[in-house]
Amino acid sequence: MFVRQLDYLVTLAREKHFARAAEICCVSQPALSAAVRNLETELGVAIVQRGQRFQGFTPEGERILDWARQTLAALEGMRQEASMSRVKLSGTLRLGAIPTTMPIVSLLTGPCRAQHADLRQRVLSLSTEEIMRRLDDFELDIGLTYLEDQRLSGFHVQPLYRERYMLLARDQLAMGDRTEISWEDAAELPLCLLTAHMQNRRIVDAAFRRADVQPNVAVETDSVFALYSQVRHAGLFSVVPHSLLCLFESRDEMAAIPLVPELSRAIGMISLAHDPCSPVVTAARNIAAQIDLQARFDAYISGSYQPITSND
Repeated sequence: MFVRQLDYLVTLAREKHFARAAEICCVSQPALSAAVRNLETELGVAIVQRGQRFQGFTPEGERILDWARQTLAALEGMRQEASMSRVKLSGTLRLGAIPTTMPIVSLLTGPCRAQHADLRQRVLSLSTEEIMRRLDDFELDIGLTYLEDQRLSGFHVQPLYRERYMLLARDQLAMGDRTEISWEDAAELPLCLLTAHMQNRRIVDAAFRRADVQPNVAVETDSVFALYSQVRHAGLFSVVPHSLLCLFESRDEMAAIPLVPELSRAIGMISLAHDPCSPVVTAARNIAAQIDLQARFDAYISGSYQPITSND
């Protein structure tokens, strides 16, 4: 049995297509198929359902696939552990983040790169459900998501900050002399919000329902950056977590004020609760523990945050 056979198997499970899996693994399709058949012969079980095209795995194959994923993850962990003994940590940190946390991921990956220059990083925007699935399948190392989810009970959870929701406008003139705004008043403004299937939007919709109002949603988008553009250039308003204000810290024309009653949600880092822990996960956890994201984001509201300049 060769490690590459297990890699072929895991790639085939992910791509669900022999030709695509072979292309990703940089081998011919016949070579990949032969490697899978040789693995079946060695183990004495049928792993893949046979047909003119990929039809899935047999029940026995699904169990073999779980072991293949665990074996490859353990092997990568062993390589990372060995790299740490050489002082430099190498490999790839695979991070999945819910869309509203994507703008702040660099606050974690930047210090990580500063401490571990040889460590590559892959960052993906994913739903909470997809983050949990990929963690379970050893396709991610860590995830950033909301923590108020009972399904997280089987994961290692590291709280990072509580996001507070703000009304975002193009400039302070649009806010008048307000220092806060009610959900009822915000509902009357032309809003750009994230699309209904996104977890952030469900949280915002629930707040409007509690206020017994229907928001005036003029534009929906699945992109935080498109949301910013709609507020900046189309004269719309939005409801955003205060952590997103890091996108606008250098733009004086953008303004935000707290919504009342206050709405907040806990955000944190999740990973598999395995022992021993992968060195890259340990590194990410340690770096996250050193950064006070709560103080940084709260400073956007208080006005005490000072952007870093080239002279600092």
